[in-house]
Amino acid sequence: MSIALLPSVFSVQNTYVAGKIVNVEDKVKSTVLYYQVNTPVTRDDPYYEIAVQVKDIVYSGVYTPRHAKDLLPAEWIPGADVKAKIDSRHMTLLTPEGNEVDVAIEKRAVAKTDSIPSPAVKP
Repeated sequence: MSIALLPSVFSVQNTYVAGKIVNVEDKVKSTVLYYQVNTPVTRDDPYYEIAVQVKDIVYSGVYTPRHAKDLLPAEWIPGADVKAKIDSRHMTLLTPEGNEVDVAIEKRAVAKTDSIPSPAVKP
């Protein structure tokens, strides 16, 4: 009986779908490493809040880079197209170079009709 169910499990595959970036914000979280006398010694850890609209749902999440110098692609501005793979708690975004960026989904919301701005034209 389990052999009959096996092909149906592998036939379900999460593929990339077209989406649009609604918002990208770079932020910093300060972590206390230790105290020297009464002064805390901290480290700033960068992270990004990213919102992507896929069909009529806006997925908002957090991406924490492995290294502080890792940046998101410069093309990822509000209104830019992006390929996304959505599962229950994660959103995998495909960079223009073909790399994957894993974003932890924090919130889902129904998209407003005017929520996606048009991409800004660079001079």
